Amino acid sequence: MFSRWNWVACGFYLVLSICSPDASSGLVQSCGHIIPESPVLALGSNFTALCILNESCLDFGNIYASQIIWKIKNRVVPKEQYREINRTVSSVTFNDTSTLATPLTCNILADGQIEQNIYGITVTVGLPPEKPKNLSCIVHQESRFTYTMTCTWNPGRHTFLDTQFRLRYRWPEQIFPDCIPKDVNNSCTIDDSQFFVNTEIWVEATNALGKAVSDPLVVDPIDIVKPLPPQNVSITSGLLPTVLQLVWENWISDAVMTLKFNIRYRIVGDTNWMEVPPEDTASPRTSFSIQGLRPYTEYVFSIRCMKEDGVGYWSDWSEEKTGITIEDQPSKGPPIWRIIDTSQSPACWTVHLIWKALKPYEANGVILQYELTVRDKSSLSSPVKKYNVTSTNYTLQLREGTYEVTLIARNSVGPSPPSVLLIPASNSKAPVKNLRTLPKHDKLWVGWTAPNNYVLKYVIEWCLMSSSSDCIIEWQIVLGDVQGIDLKGIKPFKCYLITVYPLYADGQGSGQSVKAYLKQDRPSKGPTVQTKKVGKAEAVLTWNHLTVEEQNGFIRNYTILYKTIDGNETVVTVDPSKTEYTLSSLTSDTLYTVRMMASTDNGSRSGPDFTFTTQKFGKGEIEAIVVPVCLAFLLIVLLGVLFCFNKRDLIKKHIWPIVPDPSKSNIAQWSPQVPAKHNISSKDQMYPEGSFTDVSVVEIEADDKKSFSEQDLKPFDLLKKEKSTSEGHSSGIGGSSCMSSPRQSVSDSDEGETTQNTSSTVQYSTVVLNGYRDQTPVQVFSRSESTQPLLDSEERSEDHAGGADSTPQRQQYFRQNGGQDETNTDRPCFERTKQITHANEGDLVGFVQLQISGQSSQPLGLGMEKNTQEAAVSNVLQACTEGQTVRPETVEENPLSVDEMPKSYLPQTVRQGGYMPQ
Repeated sequence: MFSRWNWVACGFYLVLSICSPDASSGLVQSCGHIIPESPVLALGSNFTALCILNESCLDFGNIYASQIIWKIKNRVVPKEQYREINRTVSSVTFNDTSTLATPLTCNILADGQIEQNIYGITVTVGLPPEKPKNLSCIVHQESRFTYTMTCTWNPGRHTFLDTQFRLRYRWPEQIFPDCIPKDVNNSCTIDDSQFFVNTEIWVEATNALGKAVSDPLVVDPIDIVKPLPPQNVSITSGLLPTVLQLVWENWISDAVMTLKFNIRYRIVGDTNWMEVPPEDTASPRTSFSIQGLRPYTEYVFSIRCMKEDGVGYWSDWSEEKTGITIEDQPSKGPPIWRIIDTSQSPACWTVHLIWKALKPYEANGVILQYELTVRDKSSLSSPVKKYNVTSTNYTLQLREGTYEVTLIARNSVGPSPPSVLLIPASNSKAPVKNLRTLPKHDKLWVGWTAPNNYVLKYVIEWCLMSSSSDCIIEWQIVLGDVQGIDLKGIKPFKCYLITVYPLYADGQGSGQSVKAYLKQDRPSKGPTVQTKKVGKAEAVLTWNHLTVEEQNGFIRNYTILYKTIDGNETVVTVDPSKTEYTLSSLTSDTLYTVRMMASTDNGSRSGPDFTFTTQKFGKGEIEAIVVPVCLAFLLIVLLGVLFCFNKRDLIKKHIWPIVPDPSKSNIAQWSPQVPAKHNISSKDQMYPEGSFTDVSVVEIEADDKKSFSEQDLKPFDLLKKEKSTSEGHSSGIGGSSCMSSPRQSVSDSDEGETTQNTSSTVQYSTVVLNGYRDQTPVQVFSRSESTQPLLDSEERSEDHAGGADSTPQRQQYFRQNGGQDETNTDRPCFERTKQITHANEGDLVGFVQLQISGQSSQPLGLGMEKNTQEAAVSNVLQACTEGQTVRPETVEENPLSVDEMPKSYLPQTVRQGGYMPQ
């Protein structure tokens, strides 16, 4: 074996062998080649290729044919197809060339080390040409004297190879140059052609795989001529309204060829052509008169020609020309119909006469006017009424009866036959039977069964129904032997009302109507449902019918679908004629969702959802509850009124309590009639009966309780316990305000406490006995449970008066009503807010105003010594215990000087005619 370096050297040598030029020839020399070189193979045939190695390459690298590898388009050919012929030749065989691709290469592999391409060829696979078929030729007239011949053929199958076609022709003694097609392979044109000589024509097809020749065609070119169409065509009208004359010129002379012609024509706007019979134009000519045309009708004409004997080809149609026939009398009267309006009065008709304009072939000219005649057949003496109308409708005001209407259309030539319409007093004749409709593509067929009697004509009315506008009627008249027609111009998804009337010789039958659709679709929208009434277990639903524009078809049924929020949907089908439905067996106080669906033959559509809530109570349940409750309430109120009426005194006492009259109080008897100096030596003199009407409590400040003995102050201890209940309340008498004072009336400290906190407040009140307005008051004062403090000005006055030795202390006097002579002692002169004891409210205990001081009696105005003061206190306590509990007052044991004497709130003098507010 070669070493690796030997193989490298071998590969290098192969490259040099391929690339190095030959010294003798100068061409590139390869280590091998393939036979055959670039072959062209028949598709599906067998093919064998040989790869031959050069001896020079074998000697250098020990390369042999056994090492050759064949490839097709870089794909290795299976080794089963290889064959080693000798050490330098290897072949490959392909049984079917349809699988063969290009390029085919020969490669060498030395001991599996390096693969080297030796040679490659291009393989072309195709088919041999087929015999051309269907060879035909035609001579085209290019001008008056120029003719070209064009031959065509069928080239056959595709060969996948470059195939050449040649058109060859010759005379019996002369061969002409071949005609080679340009850019096509199935036709060729010979520029010059000679007539009256038989010419042999054939086609040859050639490629690398073979040659094919068509069957020869022998023909005289004059027999295959396609002449030019006639030119300068003109049309003139004749004397008759049904005749037009055509005139033209021929391109070919009669010396060369005689021609026959073909004439066609049609009405303007129509697509159907009509032709003149061929035998009428089979001879040479340059004009022709066409008969049997419609008067005053425009026609389009065209002409073509060919060889008279029929050999050859027809020319193309000439340019179209138009002509119009002259006018004639209308061939028929206009169709007429009527619409009778009796809305104003049944005895007075508004008759709308309508008729259709004649078609052009019926009018035979321009209609100038219509002549309308109306004859009253109910009254022979009535005159005939005539009207000249230029439109296609006319309105008459007629009385109820039978009328005959005649209509004539007139043009410039003359009148049309009359059209007669009988208007009977009533449609008493038999109607048609079994009126029906059937859609047919874009037409709507209407059929009926004829009545038993003989019918002259039928009138078919139809109109497009609309909810926003009136129905515009279209109509058509057909003969009596017709029992069905096709209505044209019907729109899909639109509803039409169709009515058929039979017309008799002596009257008219009643109309039969039917609604119809050409095509149906599902509704444009669904019904909108609402509730008319909602109860506990039922709900009345209402809706409006869909408009005819929204239906798009016949509504076959309505479907109601309702459910609760979390429940299953319930479906109810309703007749399409209904607009109301009652849902039953509903749950009370429940929210329901309902929607409605309208269905046609072609689908359904739902409307919007609607929600409602059933009532909690049914009909009469609330009344059954409310009425007994109201009756019970009225009964209770009535019983309460009766009770209050029977207990009116007790209720009046609690709501409006009796307010004591101060003028009737016993306190008014305590005060003397005239102010006098108090003499405390006698209790009766000091407190005469009926001399007081109000009480004042004077605040006395004491610095030391030691001035009194425990025995003397013991009665006052009872008042300490009641301090919290009595303090802060007052009696209002005669308009006086007795408010609570924040000051303490008796010291709240225990006996062991010092006398530094002995300052207290003693309540007072004022009583006015008389002197209101112009009366002279009798002024007295006494102690009371009033907690109203004196004003600051009064306190300052007392301070000032207490400081002067020579000035007597001012006293407060109160007015008393001297004219009051009522002496009812059972009623107190004032009420406290809170009673201290359970004593009788009518008992009034008077308190003497005490002023305790350590000085002599002159400044105080009493002139009493200490023992006298103690006796007064004792008398006061004794008097208090008889009626009410008296607040204790603290009295010092030692007399005080004028400067050290505590301040007192003494009653102030009230000016005549008024009182000082407290």
